[in-house]
Amino acid sequence: MDKSSALDYINQMFPTEASLSGVEPLMQKIHGEIRRVDAGILAAVRQQSNSGTKAKEDLAAATRAVEELMYKIREIKSKAEQSETMVQEICRDIKKLDFAKKHITTTITALHRLTMLVSAVEQLQVMASKRQYKEAAAQLEAVNQLCSHFEAYKDIPKITELREKFKNIRQILKSHVFSDFSSLGTGKETEESNLLQQLADACLVVDALEPSVREELVKNFCSRELTSYRQIFEGAELAKLDKTERRYAWIKRRLRTNEEIWKIFPPSWHVPYLLCIQFCKLTRTQIVEILDNLKEKPDVGTLLLALQRTLEFEEELADKFGAGTRSKEAGNDFEDTGETNNQAISDIRKKYEKKLAAHQGSFQLIKLAAENYLSALMWQFNFRGIISSCFEPHMVVYVELEEKTLMENLEKLVQEETWDIEEGTQTNILSSSMQVFLIIRRSLKRCSALTKNQTLLNLFKVFQRVLKAYATKLFTRLPKGGTGIVAAATGMDGQIKTSDRDERLICYIINTAEYCHKTAGELAENVSKIIDPQLVDAVDMSEVQDEFSAVITKALVTLVHGLETKFDAEMAAMTRIPWATLESVGDQSAYINSINTILTSSIPVLGRLLSPIYFQFFLDKLASSLGPRFYLNIFKCKQISETGAQQMLLDTQAIKTILLDIPPLGRQTSGASNYSKFVSREMSKAEALLKVILSPIDSVADTYRALLPEGTPSEFQRILELKGLKRADQQSILDDFDKRGPEISQPPPAPPVLLAVPTAPPAPTIANPSSAGVIASREDVLTRAAALGRGAATTGFKRFLALTEAAKDRKDGPFRKLFNP
Repeated sequence: MDKSSALDYINQMFPTEASLSGVEPLMQKIHGEIRRVDAGILAAVRQQSNSGTKAKEDLAAATRAVEELMYKIREIKSKAEQSETMVQEICRDIKKLDFAKKHITTTITALHRLTMLVSAVEQLQVMASKRQYKEAAAQLEAVNQLCSHFEAYKDIPKITELREKFKNIRQILKSHVFSDFSSLGTGKETEESNLLQQLADACLVVDALEPSVREELVKNFCSRELTSYRQIFEGAELAKLDKTERRYAWIKRRLRTNEEIWKIFPPSWHVPYLLCIQFCKLTRTQIVEILDNLKEKPDVGTLLLALQRTLEFEEELADKFGAGTRSKEAGNDFEDTGETNNQAISDIRKKYEKKLAAHQGSFQLIKLAAENYLSALMWQFNFRGIISSCFEPHMVVYVELEEKTLMENLEKLVQEETWDIEEGTQTNILSSSMQVFLIIRRSLKRCSALTKNQTLLNLFKVFQRVLKAYATKLFTRLPKGGTGIVAAATGMDGQIKTSDRDERLICYIINTAEYCHKTAGELAENVSKIIDPQLVDAVDMSEVQDEFSAVITKALVTLVHGLETKFDAEMAAMTRIPWATLESVGDQSAYINSINTILTSSIPVLGRLLSPIYFQFFLDKLASSLGPRFYLNIFKCKQISETGAQQMLLDTQAIKTILLDIPPLGRQTSGASNYSKFVSREMSKAEALLKVILSPIDSVADTYRALLPEGTPSEFQRILELKGLKRADQQSILDDFDKRGPEISQPPPAPPVLLAVPTAPPAPTIANPSSAGVIASREDVLTRAAALGRGAATTGFKRFLALTEAAKDRKDGPFRKLFNP
């Protein structure tokens, strides 16, 4: 315990002076504890001293025990060495005798096997000369087994002589078997009843010989069988495309006729299977030659019939021999695949021959494994596409015919199209579009049944051209604007007049183009699923979809232009109103009612026929067109008095209200908030223009700069003309406008909610202290404009009169200043 802790402990034990009386008992207690601790330490020291002495005694005893153990181990080792020497002396003679016995046994076994080998070779020679194939096959196996035991003695002359003799006998057997099989198929099998049995026994001999003998025999047999086929169908009469079906009938008849005879071949040889492979390769070569030698394009009907029969034949072979699923590569590169398989078979055979030499005792096992593997490798061959793929380069005529047929059907469908939809139809799309995709799907189904390679891709490109042509047909059916000298002279050049039927037709075209856009994408997905995977990247309908998107955009713009044309009379009526002599502000003008009538008659139909997204696009286009047009139409008026500007501001609010009521009128609710902001933004410029016209002469320039910062001097001069100022009075204001223009920085455009929010826009940046008076004047202008906007924000005449009467009782204020001289 450190010093500070000890002091704390003492202070804790004796906190007061009265507690010092317990010091003496505490000291006695502590002394007693010290004595007990000292006694314990002394006892521990004594015990440790006694333990050290005992430990030394135990260590000495352990050391003596280890020395005794080491002595006994050395003694045992010495006795073991003596025993080993004694055993070696005893067994020395026995070991020599054992080696002698082993050598004698090996020699006797070798001589016995040699005797058996000599006897077996002689018997085999006799069997070979008498063509006793069944017995020779078994004897061959025995000789092969015996020869494997003498691989280590092949340098001995006698063994070499026997091996050469055995080799010659195998060659004799091979020549006899080949000679006998040459008579198969010549008719001798019917004359000699035992010939088939003899050939079946010969197959056993072939199996006992090298695998190459069997391959050579089967190859010769297949070539001999196809000799007559080659002679028949290489002639001028049958070497034609329309005779293709007869080729397949020939091989099927041959297989059926010789089925019983060919049972002499072991099933593991797969003779019919290999014969069909050779037949397919030969047939492909001959058909390619026929197609290449044609002087003109092949007849489409004949070409498709030959291809169809070929596909059916390939399917029959695949089902008969269990060729599995179709391999894409088998159609195009089957020759390369065949060469690769042959090379693989040759390499595997060499590998197993080396194993046969290394493992003498497992001859049959290794040979069986090799045969099974080679058989499985050959059965990887696929019949699907082995012949039919050669038609692929010549399918251009088929694609051209399909394109011609599709285009003719398209023209017919367009001519028969009524360009109208029956009542009660839910789709609201033209029937011709569904028919177009129906004939395209039929064409796709026909082609995919024949090929799924380059021809299908070429046909897909035909589909693209057909759909682009249909998009062009839809584009040309849209109403056009007036053209020619008369239209230009009457000011109707480029204007589009649309009736109610035309508006419905435009909606049908929009819906049809949308349907075609979606279905074209689905068509591309379907083609991608069935076409060759290597060609999937070329399947793309984006260009076609862009064409239909362009049709939709053009149709919507045409719809807006057609509706704008209906407003021409109302806009003209607006300019004919005597705004300069208008005595009082009334309800909304008659031309506003006409605009409302036009929209209420067209919008419900358009909202019912168009999808929400395109109806919203149409509304945005209409608002972006009608707002600026109304703005420019104000400049076409002759002169506008203060009362006329108030009435026109009231009409502006009415148009804004009409536009805001369009979405519910068209039964559309999505995107209403964004549309409302858009309408307010588009109509705010016309409101700002009318506020400038309503402003007093002394502040008109500042008001124009504040509310229309993007305005031009020519527009400002036109505003002065609308206010009725003469040229001389205009010049001074224009000079002052040009002089003070740079002193006021242009703020951003007035927010569209200026009429609803009675607050001024943010103060502009002050270029220098001397412009403070100008800025104060600008704020005053904005205050007046805001107050004026609030007064004209209603569509009712009573609201306007109430605001006017309230202003008359005031001597000052922003609204009153606007009417002060």
